[in-house]
This record gives sequence, C-alpha cells and structure tokens, in this order.
Amino acid sequence: MMERLILGVISKHMEEKNAIRSSQHRFTKGKSCLTNLITFYDGMTGWIDEGRAVDVVYLDFSKAFDTISHSILIGKFRKYGLNEWTVRWIETWLKDRAQRVVIRATESS
Repeated sequence: MMERLILGVISKHMEEKNAIRSSQHRFTKGKSCLTNLITFYDGMTGWIDEGRAVDVVYLDFSKAFDTISHSILIGKFRKYGLNEWTVRWIETWLKDRAQRVVIRATESS
C-alpha cells in the first residue's frame, strides 16, 4: 500500500517537472509496453511505405532494474527535486533489499 502511495507522489512530481519525455511508454499513465510497440510499428511501417531503409536492433534490458545503482537512482530523485522525505523513504526501502520468486512452493535463492 505504501509503495502505491510513493509511486503516486513520484509520478505526479516527475509529470509536473516534465522529467519524463512523451516518448516514454512504461511507467506513464495511459501508456504501456503495448502502446510502445504500436508506436514503434507505426513508425517503421511509415518509413518503409516511404521507401526509406530501416534497420532495427533489439536489446534486452530485462535485467536493467535488477542492476541499477541505487545511489545513482537516489541522486536522480534529488536532482529532479523530489522531496527529501520521499527520497529517504525510497532509500530505506532499497537498502539491503533482496527478492525471491516462489513457484509451487519452490523458492529462488
């Protein structure tokens, strides 16, 4: 519940500061991975229809949030002027954090 409240505070702040570009699809209200794919497909097919050459490189960022430096993330929140109470809450929440997955009573390490 507290995570949802903090997400709301961060999202509102970043929107007011125009810190998230309009091209950002994930973590943006009304946009998703699906809208990103539709926008991408529309752009590529438009260029192909115009006879332009199109090259596509696929990158796998699936582990991006698992490896992001927490200190860099906290620094960016401060840089964008997120209030100190919220930044400290996030910092505490991230400190010594571990995750696991449980599937049919089998736990990951």
